[in-house]
Amino acid sequence: MTAVPAAESTAADPLLRVEGLQVHFPIKRGVFFDRTVGHVRAVDGVDLSITRGSTYGLVGESGCGKSTLGRAVLRLVEPTAGRVFFDGTDVASLQGEPLRTIRRRMQMVFQDPLGSLDPRQNVESLLAEPLHAHGLGGGKEGIAQRIRTLLDSVGLPSAALRRYPHEFSGGQRQRIGIARAISLEPDLLIADEPVSALDVSVQAQVVNLLEELQERLGLTYLVIAHDLAVVKHISDVVGVMYLGSLVEQAPSDVLYAEPLHPYSRALMSAVPVPDPVVEESRERILLAGDLPSPANPPSGCRFHTRCPWRQETRCDDEVPVLRELGPAHLVSCHWAEEIRDGVLRPRSAEEVAATMGVSVRPTGVADIESDALVQGVDQPIERT
Repeated sequence: MTAVPAAESTAADPLLRVEGLQVHFPIKRGVFFDRTVGHVRAVDGVDLSITRGSTYGLVGESGCGKSTLGRAVLRLVEPTAGRVFFDGTDVASLQGEPLRTIRRRMQMVFQDPLGSLDPRQNVESLLAEPLHAHGLGGGKEGIAQRIRTLLDSVGLPSAALRRYPHEFSGGQRQRIGIARAISLEPDLLIADEPVSALDVSVQAQVVNLLEELQERLGLTYLVIAHDLAVVKHISDVVGVMYLGSLVEQAPSDVLYAEPLHPYSRALMSAVPVPDPVVEESRERILLAGDLPSPANPPSGCRFHTRCPWRQETRCDDEVPVLRELGPAHLVSCHWAEEIRDGVLRPRSAEEVAATMGVSVRPTGVADIESDALVQGVDQPIERT
């Protein structure tokens, strides 16, 4: 089988462009006849582009739609609306063999390395399967040589070929997953939480491996992660997702130095600084409440129910658009300039909690619900 021909492009052209991508999952009810009573808006109108050879980091708390977005790009879940352009080809419109063929150039490293590897196959079989499926590697000897080269490229010995996934450590299993992903020589690699289940020392090894492979093979990465320090280290551009939408996007250094969206500022304030003096004096932004349900997102700005800078006008009823406030710095907030210039000051977590119908009380006060805690506030609260 021949490789998919790449469209004529330059290094500055985006390899991946996503326009208005939506992924809605229907909520079904009924005993004899299923009926749709609503939708979970996992991804709701995301636009982004990734330049060839660069790394795009996607961050956000659990349930915001990061992993669903990555899977929708590869059509592992079907988009509800929107378009995905890969090297000029609309992936969302492909079916059958053309879709299967172009997937050779787009691969994924999954979050759970053990769950993504077939426990009944040894490493040799796991790595040979995609080569057989796409008719690559030549004959038996050619495939065997290619598998040995793959293992060497991810730092595993050839003795691992006959072993099964359960015989490896978490870091080694992730290396096998990476080897399988690069076996087809893809252009785009989507890494979904590639180091979240690993120890810190092993995380560094895997991150260094990803950087080495990118430099050697010219890969383009979409890295989905919770660890803000890892994303800062590996990414050229960072996007912040909240409740299915992209709220801020900027070059990595710019976003970490001057986040403009209130949610981004809260995230960055939680990143530890290895300087006790700076750490003691810097402002920590605490968020009240939990992430709202994507089945019933708030009206207006989706972050307004937890935002320390929430205003009486616009926030509750007007949806903010993603607009450029600096070179390649996009922000979805009505009051981003006023927040940046210090015109608006944040409210405390207690004040935000009060607007949600809860009040913060000191620890030890009687008759307090033990499970009623404002996220990010280490004091019990009492419902009013």
